[in-house]
Amino acid sequence: MSASETIKATGDTVHAEIIDGIADVRLNRPDKLNALSQDMFADLLEMGVTIRRRPDVRAVVLSGEGRGFCAGLDFEMFSAMAAGEEIRREIRRNDLLDPEDQLLELSRGQRATLVWGTVTVPVIAAVHGPAFGGGFQLMLPADMRLIAPDAILSVAEVRWGLVPDMAGTQLLPRLVGMDVAKELTLTGRVVTGEEAGQIGLATRVVDDPRTEAIALAREIAARNPDAVRVAKALLDDAWHVSLGDGLAAERAAMDKIMGSPNQREAVRARLEKRPAVFTEPH
Repeated sequence: MSASETIKATGDTVHAEIIDGIADVRLNRPDKLNALSQDMFADLLEMGVTIRRRPDVRAVVLSGEGRGFCAGLDFEMFSAMAAGEEIRREIRRNDLLDPEDQLLELSRGQRATLVWGTVTVPVIAAVHGPAFGGGFQLMLPADMRLIAPDAILSVAEVRWGLVPDMAGTQLLPRLVGMDVAKELTLTGRVVTGEEAGQIGLATRVVDDPRTEAIALAREIAARNPDAVRVAKALLDDAWHVSLGDGLAAERAAMDKIMGSPNQREAVRARLEKRPAVFTEPH
């Protein structure tokens, strides 16, 4: 039987179980449909930083406990806005981030979301039930999104007189195109998981997103972890670098990986028709 390790963030609104190289991360406010509270913003950042520092983690699954992924901002925070109260926006545990970490330049919500985009291994969001507002944005930095057909999703901020402020305006157009991103953002209309598949928001539409996500994570975790990390980085950089620079990075990556211990083990395991035994990156 595989050993497992449970991790809880300080505010106990996010927890994770790490087993066989897979970090099974869950939002943990099921009685509130995992709505985003002050503690959850902080806990998402804390858990993301914790996971990305773990060399033994080879894939991450991000899901919500209970009846939904994340219903968006907690209603108590909207009530405070209506009453004219100032919303606390500071970050708990600033010591989590190194001084040169680019997340330091971001807002509380952007950090809670984009930290998952800085994890060096694949992150798979498993979405069921509602994913509204901040919950919708939370799934966007994931490398893959497995969404239930009856899930309901909305860029809901405009309904409350707000704009998306957890990187949604920057990430959504990359997935669905600028025109669809504008339609969803400016109307706040609800789309189902089925439509999410049709417009490119879902990587796959599946009846049981978390089970499918765990299976996909296991498949990825069985691959050469060096190749997985480098391939993810190359694909992520393709958004930002020129074609020439990207091709040069590909060549450099292949020169470094080919003949390395884990690459040789991948070849031996395939030829011998057995599971590979890789060493973890340092």
